Amino acid sequence: MTGRTAYLAAEGYLDELAQELEEVERVHGRLLIASGPPRPAAWAANIWLDPQLVSIASISDAAAKLRAIQRNWAVYAPVCHRRAVLIQQQLPKVSARPLVFGTAPPSAPLGSWTLLDTGTILASAMCTSLFPNGEVHFGEDHGGPPSRAYLKLWEALTIIGQRPQPGEVCVDLGSAPGGWSWALAKVGARVISVDKAPLSPAIAALPGIEHRRESAFALDPARLGKIDWLFSDLVCYPARLLRLIERWRAAGTCRRFVCTLKFQGATDHATARRFAAIPGSELRHLYHNKHELTWINLG
Repeated sequence: MTGRTAYLAAEGYLDELAQELEEVERVHGRLLIASGPPRPAAWAANIWLDPQLVSIASISDAAAKLRAIQRNWAVYAPVCHRRAVLIQQQLPKVSARPLVFGTAPPSAPLGSWTLLDTGTILASAMCTSLFPNGEVHFGEDHGGPPSRAYLKLWEALTIIGQRPQPGEVCVDLGSAPGGWSWALAKVGARVISVDKAPLSPAIAALPGIEHRRESAFALDPARLGKIDWLFSDLVCYPARLLRLIERWRAAGTCRRFVCTLKFQGATDHATARRFAAIPGSELRHLYHNKHELTWINLG
């Protein structure tokens, strides 16, 4: 497999990843194997770098050969599932405890492997995600936020290793019922929460949140002056969101953006590519995303 890269599609979005990559050599469940170095792949939950074929004679032989490469491994088992589980059980245990938001993510290298057949492993010692199969699980707050949308924001901030600092000004576009505003207020940010719809009363009452009952699309960036972060979980077509973001970038009042591209119907790959082409951008499908991508730009 020298000179190839393997891309693990986000659950339920194999077609989107295949369309994004355009050319692949082999499909193994949700794992797409393509020739050449890694390519930008927003719909990949994890990218396996320089995967290698390993011939195995038995379960114990497989475990020994994986341990000889490195310590930590995550299995992906679309076939030969029982055999794969028995091999994984002979490898050092990788912690599966939910992450507490605000604590550092894992730092140890985590390889990925799969059984192509009973006698052949495909293994990559280095992957783009430090979480097993790119799945980021948090200890959830079941009492504070009005929905689970805050998990997308937690995941994005965890992956980039940055978050708003106490006193920083954040604009949250399309904020109702208030999950993202809640998460931002919890870290001590000052939140300008923008939505024509009302916030959940408990969120609106939180200190540090100013709710503006107006359209996110009608808001003039110049009215707010300098802000530290712009967040958006707006429900709108990606092309309309792009026009909105272009207006904010042209205003020059904000440097850091975290926004959700929500696809309604067919995936708009063309607009996604335009977001990805903005200098300094990162576009990815988070574990907590649905038919959507998260665009991150830190200036």
